[in-house]
Amino acid sequence: MSPTHGRPTTIDDDVAPVASPCIDICRIDAASGWCEGCYRTIDEIAAWSRLDDAGKRAVWLQLDMRRKPEESAG
Repeated sequence: MSPTHGRPTTIDDDVAPVASPCIDICRIDAASGWCEGCYRTIDEIAAWSRLDDAGKRAVWLQLDMRRKPEESAG
């Protein structure tokens, strides 16, 4: 887990309810529009509590893709 500095890296398909990716580092990067802690957009953060588990897993898949460039650079 060290390349992600303690960030959750994946979500288990069998886990319900789906955990939030929030790690309490809540700053939106102006260039990407993603939270510097969890990589969600402001819209994804705002919608999180209303999403069903399938919707939350879909967000997690996006987060996995967003993290790939950072992990390969580190």
